[in-house]
Amino acid sequence: MNVNKILLAAGLSTLSLNTLAAAFQLSEHSASGLGRAFAGDAAIAENASVVARNPALMSQFSESQLSVVGTYIVPDVSLTGESAPAYSNAAALNDDSIAPEAFVPATYYVMPLDDKFALGFGLFSNFGLATDFAEDYAAGQLAGMTEIITVNFNTSVSYKINEQLTVAGGLNVVYADATITRHLGDLSNALATQGLAIPSSTTGLDLEGDDYGFGYNLGVAYDFDENSRFGFHYRSKVDITFDGTYSNELPLIPGVFDNGQSGAVQPGTVDLELPAIAEFSASHQLGDKWGVHYSVLWTNWSSFERLEAYVPSQDEPVFEKEENFSNSFRYAIGADYQLNEKVKLRAGIAYDETPTDSQLLSISIPDTNRLWISAGANYLLDDSSSIDLGVSIIRGQDRTFTEEDDAGGEWEFNSEGHAFIVSAQYNYAF
Repeated sequence: MNVNKILLAAGLSTLSLNTLAAAFQLSEHSASGLGRAFAGDAAIAENASVVARNPALMSQFSESQLSVVGTYIVPDVSLTGESAPAYSNAAALNDDSIAPEAFVPATYYVMPLDDKFALGFGLFSNFGLATDFAEDYAAGQLAGMTEIITVNFNTSVSYKINEQLTVAGGLNVVYADATITRHLGDLSNALATQGLAIPSSTTGLDLEGDDYGFGYNLGVAYDFDENSRFGFHYRSKVDITFDGTYSNELPLIPGVFDNGQSGAVQPGTVDLELPAIAEFSASHQLGDKWGVHYSVLWTNWSSFERLEAYVPSQDEPVFEKEENFSNSFRYAIGADYQLNEKVKLRAGIAYDETPTDSQLLSISIPDTNRLWISAGANYLLDDSSSIDLGVSIIRGQDRTFTEEDDAGGEWEFNSEGHAFIVSAQYNYAF
């Protein structure tokens, strides 16, 4: 059994574990949007965060706008072992906290140039994850420490064609950084029967890399009348090649650890495509108090078919794993209510589909359909500034699945994934 290849394959497949939108997608762009479960975000022009969801809305501002956002995510993601190979036991697979808490910042600035053109800048993230298992976790060859961080530097320009129609386009520069570490786990017990005494905490994979990628985005906003607006936004795919280092602590034992290195470091690369995203939204104002909003967001996950990893010493990939993701949709509907001159209340609900193949579920991708329940408020501090607060409770479906490693061991898990999100935002008009 080529244990080293098992460890590498399991490690790289975790680029999609337990984030708060489908697969490793992030929706947390603003506190104002979070309060409505992001319903109508491509059609509502409340603050400068429109740069992330539809820059065509920049035409709605007569003054320069600055928005600064901080979002805190508290995941509640756990695994329960149902069965394990003979050299382990199901109880050893239990873990009630595999996703650490995270802080997601964002900053936006919109500047009207004249009555036709507006310029906007954004610093935010569309994709990211972090999971962390103990070094001696029983299924260490399937899960360990995984972190991927992406930062989108977005510049957009909008052009107001007439009083009803605005179009926009922008350039995205995406920086991505990834760290993946895997350990031997209880596979050390099986090796001990062959006379190989190797600790379960032995690093079987350490892969670190980063890269820049480029993409574009397009937006359209159409005012049907003074009370109704429709918006559409498209963000292109971004190709990332993680160039970095690959190493492990495994001894070179032909037929067992064919890629054993015992600490040697060599270059390693992994190609990853961040998928295209499209959103249609509508916003309707019902009198002076009420507004109703809805959105459909599509993500082109079908382009994510497999993962491959290469090292210079081999022509063939040292890892090739089928993912077979499907395109997914996120549906949201929300409302807001102008309580008084200073306070606006918000609420929303959303359903977020998973793109994962039910036949290819993994401990590294126990993704599931999710229900969002959100609430929030805006408070006007003065004529130039306001603050937004938003909270969401996310409930995921439980899933039970079996994963087989290349050594023939079968591991059965039950996964539960929920989360609590809170966000605050400061807006200032110049």
